[in-house]
Amino acid sequence: MTKFTYTEKKDTRSGFGAGLLALGQKNENVVALCADLIGSLKMGDFKKEFPERFYQVGIAEANMIGLASGMAIGGKIPFTGTFANFSTGRVYDQIRQSVAYSEKNVKICASHAGLTLGEDGATHQILEDIGLMKMLPNMTVINPCDYNQTKAATIALADHQGPAYLRFGRPSWPIFTPDDQEFEIGKAWQMTEGTDVTIFATGHMVWQAVEAEAILAEKGISVELINIHTIKPLDVDAILKSVAKTGCVVTAEEHQRNGGLGDSVAQTLALNNPSPIEMVAVNDSFGESGTPMQLMEKYGLTPTDIVNAVEKVIARK
Repeated sequence: MTKFTYTEKKDTRSGFGAGLLALGQKNENVVALCADLIGSLKMGDFKKEFPERFYQVGIAEANMIGLASGMAIGGKIPFTGTFANFSTGRVYDQIRQSVAYSEKNVKICASHAGLTLGEDGATHQILEDIGLMKMLPNMTVINPCDYNQTKAATIALADHQGPAYLRFGRPSWPIFTPDDQEFEIGKAWQMTEGTDVTIFATGHMVWQAVEAEAILAEKGISVELINIHTIKPLDVDAILKSVAKTGCVVTAEEHQRNGGLGDSVAQTLALNNPSPIEMVAVNDSFGESGTPMQLMEKYGLTPTDIVNAVEKVIARK
C-alpha cells in the first residue's frame, strides 16, 4: 500500500497565490507583476491587500521582465506571473540578458505548465520550459508537486538571492505533502525507501509515482521514491546515494524527454555511476486539446506507464 494519501485536491497555482500573499505580509520588499492574468495566477489577494506593490503590466511580458529587473536593482524582490509558455518562450531573450546574465534577483513564476493546461491546446502547453531555464547560467529551477509544496517554495524564494524559475499548474491535484513543511532549495525529498529501483519524479508526476509505487509494492517490487522539486541545482548526492543502492532508475516528469529532469539525472549517472535508466516523459511531441487526464494517458504519463518503465529498467539490471 502507498504510504501517502490525500483528503482534498487543489491547484498548485493557488499554492503560489497563498505563498505570495504570505510573503507580502512579512516582507515589504516583495512586489508582484502580472501580465493580464491575475485570476489565473491567483494573485488577486496580493493585489487587494498590497495595491501599491502590485503592477499590472498587461499583455507585455517582455516589458514585465525588464520592469522586474529594474525593481531588483532598486532592492525590491519582484515576482512575475503569467502562463509558463509566456514566462519563458516569449521572453527568453529578456530573461537571458536582463535577469540571468546579470544575476538579477527576479522570481519568474509560471502557471499552466505542461500538458495539464488541458483544453487550451498545444500553443499554450509548453513542454520545453524546464530545459530552456535550466540551461541558463545562474538560474534556479523549481517544480513543486502539490499546493502545500508550491506555497512553501514560493515563500522560500524570497530568501534566495538570484534568478529563479518557479513552475506550477492549472488542474486540481492531490495535496499529500505537509502544510508546515520547510522547503529547502536544492534538497531532494526521499519519500520512500526501497532496494529494487529508484523513481525520481517532479511536479504533478510525483503523485503519479506515489500511485505507481503502491501498484509495484503489490507486485513485490521495492521502490525508493524521491521527489526532485528542484531541477537546478540538482541534488547530485541524493541521486548517487540512491542509485548505488537500487542499481537502476526511472524518471517521471510532465515535460519533454529532451532537456528535462531525465536528461539531468542521466548526465549525473553517466559522469559518476552509469546505470540503466528509463524516462517517463513526453517523447518529442507537442500536445493537443483535451482534458488533463486524457492527455496524461495519451502521452504516457500515468501510474501504469511508470510501472511499465520500472519493470523494463529492472529487467536491464
